[in-house]
Parts: sequence; structure tokens; C-alpha cells
Amino acid sequence: MRVLAIVPALNEEATVAGVIHDVLAACPAADVLVVDDGSADRTSHVARAAGARVVRLPFNLGIGGAVQTGYRVAWEEGYDVAIQVDGDGQHPADQMHRLLDAIIDGPANYVIGSRFAEPGDYRATRARRGGMLVLSWCVSRITRRRITDTTSGFRAADRRAMMLFAAHYPHDYPEVEAIVMAAREGLRVEEVPVTMRQRSSGASSITPLRSGYYMLKVLIAIGVLWIGRRPRPEEAIA
Repeated sequence: MRVLAIVPALNEEATVAGVIHDVLAACPAADVLVVDDGSADRTSHVARAAGARVVRLPFNLGIGGAVQTGYRVAWEEGYDVAIQVDGDGQHPADQMHRLLDAIIDGPANYVIGSRFAEPGDYRATRARRGGMLVLSWCVSRITRRRITDTTSGFRAADRRAMMLFAAHYPHDYPEVEAIVMAAREGLRVEEVPVTMRQRSSGASSITPLRSGYYMLKVLIAIGVLWIGRRPRPEEAIA
């Protein structure tokens, strides 16, 4: 079983080495690919020194473009499972086995590490949590599967999901839209409970007004995605 850990990173020189070391300690057989999304700091240099392979994008594409780049590498190079791990250290690598087990042992094609599938210590601001609840309800209704954490970036994909995301990956609101896209294409989406680290510094910029505006835009985007044109077979990666 070949596993690729995809680490999208933008100006993460302070944390990316720790993420790489944690991933390699938790899953020694995995390869680590850091997709440097046009960083202005030493993210690429630090990642290479820590033992990761680095793809440096010529300019900032956003999280969607960075993650799709990782999926293209995973698909084209024949990996069996790809795991998304954020470069800021929020996703503890010792939880990776939960996502891997759901792919290896179960029928899942696409697995989401959920902070809310079980009671835990993770806390979000009231505005952010309210938006998450609304999005979870809507996505669960659309996909007909219970999804509790639509914005988690801690995910795993098998070959079917890899092929889909290598060819077509949402860029506007990728975490939420990717779930809807996977379900629309007949992939089995599952959640597993995980714990995540809290923000170590700074404060969320999402105010109640911004949270409502963001939620409205995401709902419109996933509605358009669900009813929109499906890619033709010749547009997919063979």
C-alpha cells in the first residue's frame, strides 16, 4: 500500500518541518509531498531539509489549486491512498491511521477526519460553529450521508477519489464542495472521529456577519455544483 501525504503550505516555514517529522514518525512508509503555494518565506527550503519532496507553484493558486496539484501527483505516480494534512500543524499525524483504516478496511472512497463526530475538546467561535452546523445540515441532506465537519481539511482518498480530484477539484470553497462532488460522482464518503489542535496564536477573522456571508456563498456554490454539468469522460484523467 503506497501512501502519499499531501501537505499544502503557504508561508509555513515555522511549522512545516514539525508536520513532516510527525507524519514520517506516525507513518514511516508514507511519502510526504509539500505543495508550496507560492510562499514568500523559506517554506520550500525547510520542507526539503526535513525530508519531504516539494512542488513549488510559481504563484499562489489557493488551497484548491495546491491540493489538486497533490492529487495529480498521487494519481499519476500510482499511489493507493492520498492523505491531506495541513501545513500549519493543526492535524496531529498520529490520527492518520484512522483515515487510512477507513479506506483499507471499509468501503469508503473518501474519508473526512471530523472534529465533531464525537464529543471532544475542539472549540470554535459561536459564529463559525453556527455556520458549520448549517453547512453540515445542508451537505448531509444533499449527499444523504451524515456529515458533521464539512470544513475539515484532514482527509484521505483512494484511487477512485484521486482520479476525480486530479482531474476536477473545486477552487472556491474546496472542503465543502469536494464532499458534494464526490457524492455526486457516486463515491462513498465517510467520516471518522479525530482530534485536532487548537489555533496556537492569533484570532479568527470570521465575525457573525462574515460567517453568514461566507455560508450564503458556499450554499450557492454547492447548489450550482450539484445540479451543474458533469464532466464528460474524455475530460477525466485516464
